[in-house]
Amino acid sequence: MSYQTPESKKEEFRTYLEKSGVIDALTKVLVGLYEEPERPGNAVDYLKRYMGAPTGVDVEALKAELEALRAENNELKQTNADLNRQLAER
Repeated sequence: MSYQTPESKKEEFRTYLEKSGVIDALTKVLVGLYEEPERPGNAVDYLKRYMGAPTGVDVEALKAELEALRAENNELKQTNADLNRQLAER
């Protein structure tokens, strides 16, 4: 069992953030926010939009649409298989 001091844990995490590019990405988005001529009303939405995250998305509606499309896809596959079978019988 290895024991890490709080300082070594912090340093390990800091190194991880640097290597994974998180610090650079956050720096860029914060510089972008700083350089905005007018401050956005919702800084969190600005950060999400700048980082590429969708805002104002109804996740439940998207899940329902996905399920409906999957069901339709399965029905179409079955219809296709049935029609191919009928064609092969001729």
